[in-house]
Amino acid sequence: FPEHGYPGDYIYEIADELIDKVGELYISGSEADLRNIRKFGEEWCFKEIKKTLFRMGIHQDVFYNESTLYEEGKVEKVIQDFMQKGLAYEKDGAMWLALSKMGLNDDRVIVKSTGEPTYRLPDIAYHREKFERGFDLIVDVFGSDHIATVPDVLAGVEALGYDKSKIRVIIYQFITLTENGEQVKMSKRTGKSYTLDDLLDEVGNDVARYFFIMRNSTTHLEFDLGLAKEQSDKNPVFYLQYAHARICSIFDNAKEKGISIKEHVNYDLLKENQEINLIKELMRFTDVVKSAALACEPQILCEYLHILASAFHSFYHDCRIIGVEEELMQARFKLAEVTRTALKNGLTILGISAPERM
Repeated sequence: FPEHGYPGDYIYEIADELIDKVGELYISGSEADLRNIRKFGEEWCFKEIKKTLFRMGIHQDVFYNESTLYEEGKVEKVIQDFMQKGLAYEKDGAMWLALSKMGLNDDRVIVKSTGEPTYRLPDIAYHREKFERGFDLIVDVFGSDHIATVPDVLAGVEALGYDKSKIRVIIYQFITLTENGEQVKMSKRTGKSYTLDDLLDEVGNDVARYFFIMRNSTTHLEFDLGLAKEQSDKNPVFYLQYAHARICSIFDNAKEKGISIKEHVNYDLLKENQEINLIKELMRFTDVVKSAALACEPQILCEYLHILASAFHSFYHDCRIIGVEEELMQARFKLAEVTRTALKNGLTILGISAPERM
C-alpha cells in the first residue's frame, strides 16, 4: 500500500473480483489499465456503500462523483474565477487561495506543486454546484478530521458570491467500539477490520441507528457492543420499543376481555400525578420534533422519547387501567393510545421500528 493510502481487507476483495472478471487483462499496468482498474474499484465501492445504506434504511437521491466536477470543468472554473477576482495566485509552483483577503489569517494551497488539488478546491466547486441546483439549505456532515478546512471552504464559497449562511455544517466526532471495557477493532465473525455491516450483523439496524444519533454530534461516541446487544431496560432502544409493545399488549388484553374502547372520553378524570405528568410530556411532542429538525440534532428527539417512555412506565405502574370504574378506564385507555402513537411516530421519524410484541 502507498504510504498515505487507505489499507483495508476490502482492497483484496476488489482485486479478487477483478481477477475473476478479467483475469490478467490489465497486468501491464498501462495508463489505460490503471483507469479501468480505478473505474472497477469505484463501482465496487459504490455498490457496497449502497447496499449498506439500504440495510440502514437510508435513501440517497443523488450520488455525485467528485470526478464529475473535473470532467465538466467546474473545478477549473472555480480557479479561473478566483484568479479574475485576484483571490488566487501562484507561489513555489503551487496555486494558493488568498484567504487573508477574505477575513481569515492564512492563505492556503488549493493545488499542490504536483498538480494535485487539496480538499478545499473540489469542496468549493461542489458547494457551488449545490447552490446552482437551487437548494435553499445545504447541510454538510463532516468527520472531525476535516474541521480545519471548513472555514476556508465557506470563505471561498462566499467569495464566489453565494450566501454562506445557507450552509449548515455538522461535525461528527470519531466513534469507538467497545465490548467489556475494551476497544474492538477486528470482527470476531470475519477476523478482519470491523465494518458497519459487521455492526449491523451483530446488533441490528434499530440499535445501530439509535446509538449513532442518541448523542450530540460534538460528543465522542463510545459504542458499547455489550449494551447494544442487551435485552433489558439498560439498552435505550429496548426500553423505548418495550414501552410501545407494552401498550399494544394492554389493548390486546382488552380485546381478549371483550372491552370496547370508546372514542370520546372524559379527560377531567385524569387527575393523578403520573397521569398529569404523562399528559404534559405528550403535549411537548410537536415542539420537540420541530426543535430537533431545525437544529439538525436528532438526539433531542431521542432524549424526549426516553423521558416519555419513563413517564408512561410510571403511569402504568401506579395507575391501573383495566378493572377500574368504566369512565376512568376509558380515559386511561385513551391516554395509553395517545402515548403509543407518540412513541411510534417518534421512532418512525428516527427510522426505528416500533414492534407490537417483544
